[in-house]
Amino acid sequence: MHRRFRLALAIVALPALASCATTPPAPMTQHQQEPAAPPADPAPEHVLALSAEEAALTPEQVLGKRLFEDENLSEPHGQSCKSCHDPLKAFTGDAGSTVAGVAAGAVPGVVGNRNVPTAMYLATSPSFSFVGEPNDTGGIDYTPTGGFFWDGRAASLSEQAKGPFLNPREMNNPSQAAVITKVRNATYASLFRRVYGDRALDDVGKAYDKLAQAIAAFEGSPLFSPFSSKFDDYLRGKASLTAQEAKGFALFKNPDKGNCMGCHAGDPKSRKPQDWLFTDFTYDNLGVPRNQAIPDNQDPAHFDPGLAGQAGLAAKLPAGVDPARLVGAFKVPTLRNIQKTGPYMHNGKFAQLRDVVKFYVTRDTNAGLWYPKDATGKVIKFNDLPTAAKANVNTEEVPYDRKAGEKPRLNDDEIDAVVAFLNTLTDR
Repeated sequence: MHRRFRLALAIVALPALASCATTPPAPMTQHQQEPAAPPADPAPEHVLALSAEEAALTPEQVLGKRLFEDENLSEPHGQSCKSCHDPLKAFTGDAGSTVAGVAAGAVPGVVGNRNVPTAMYLATSPSFSFVGEPNDTGGIDYTPTGGFFWDGRAASLSEQAKGPFLNPREMNNPSQAAVITKVRNATYASLFRRVYGDRALDDVGKAYDKLAQAIAAFEGSPLFSPFSSKFDDYLRGKASLTAQEAKGFALFKNPDKGNCMGCHAGDPKSRKPQDWLFTDFTYDNLGVPRNQAIPDNQDPAHFDPGLAGQAGLAAKLPAGVDPARLVGAFKVPTLRNIQKTGPYMHNGKFAQLRDVVKFYVTRDTNAGLWYPKDATGKVIKFNDLPTAAKANVNTEEVPYDRKAGEKPRLNDDEIDAVVAFLNTLTDR
């Protein structure tokens, strides 16, 4: 059990939680009816023209791809799921944002407040829960695990797919009905009915559920989880790692050096790529420096609560678990395709992968490299957390267990080796 969230039972009050840092949309109407009959499908022949890539997909996955790529499904038009999840960037992106670390929304001048995570291998994540495990004192430790988005607020991949369409910071549609009206007028409307039935677009709520189901099916296709990296070939016995890459892999696994597998897990006994997802789907608070480029952060009183801001979290907490312990915790992402998915961390603070690894090993030995100083010259450590939440930062697990002036767990050559290994995780 990792130290980062061993949430032992304790008798505490459960205060009201802050809302999720990413502005939530208005409540969704589940079964809103449209009085007007749906229009005839325009140009249905277009849906039959499949690319070579699409030929390997099921009809439901092809429909999901059409929805994923449709720039008419935002308000105003011009933004699609693909705008922020570009396959050329391992399904990350920023929709042309001029603000480092966050994506642009459909409305000019509007940006998000968290970095866009990759959609690759996302279908492997379990639903959110608190996983219990007996501890040495006869109690139970609970580890928050799974879910979708940085704060785990969506229960499934299809629930995650529903969010951006109605989020004012993203695709900005006013309602489910507005989205489904656009789908009814799309060239793939006939494909939607072919996949889900002739009346699949009649009921707005049910159609919106199917829209999300189709996108989730697409995101669950091999296009998002090809397992085609050099590391996968190494596991299969079809490639060899260079001396530097092999050194980096050894440091990655070594619990006294990188200890990366403490969060970015794989099965050392397995040569099967599917057993190396490079995430344990848990949550951690790393004390990442504040990204002042994010407009929300211009307010010095604003802090992203992370997991603690998950809507409805109070109802999911095991009895006696203090939600204050979760402030500043974010979901551990996969490291697959990490070479392509910068900027890094939940707030996009780091542009370079090497800086992330160096931050991990020098955060506590030389904090002045990463955090600002006050008027007296004192380093303001963990400056993107409210004072009360700074105690939540992981300072016990390797490599975060060092003190100021001590030798980091990795030297510069070792950092370079870890980065070289991480670059082998890039899919072709």
